[in-house]
Amino acid sequence: MKKLIAFMICTFATASAFATLPPLTPEAKAADDLAKAKTAYAGRVGAFQLCQAINKVADQYRVPGTPAPAACVAPPPFVAPGAAAPTAAAPAPAAK
Repeated sequence: MKKLIAFMICTFATASAFATLPPLTPEAKAADDLAKAKTAYAGRVGAFQLCQAINKVADQYRVPGTPAPAACVAPPPFVAPGAAAPTAAAPAPAAK
């Protein structure tokens, strides 16, 4: 019972601490988005490298006459979020 009460007190204290945190600044949010994008890209690169390793091992043990393993698809180059392609210049206002 004491453990349950201690757990509940810690849970409520933690919840109240998170409830009082200020919102993220735009710079912190941008840094967080960049970190998430880099992590996702690293996962895609890791999956590509794993696919290449699996295919290399599969080729060593493949029996002649059996189909080759599926080709791996390389991930595109990393593009940071918010770094969109430059947009065209705004059109000039119409003359009256």
